[in-house]
Amino acid sequence: MSLNDAQAFAFSLAATLMVAIVIFRAGDGSLSVVPATEFDHDAEVIAEIDPFAF
Repeated sequence: MSLNDAQAFAFSLAATLMVAIVIFRAGDGSLSVVPATEFDHDAEVIAEIDPFAF
């Protein structure tokens, strides 16, 4: 997933679910997004999207 796609997906999830979303780079170099409560802190964090900060 490209960074632009990951950011768009993260913003959409954050606005829909109203939870903080983390964009991270996995060990194989790919980007992914997960709710912050499910992130286990073993990958490089690219950004965190907080829907309450808008």
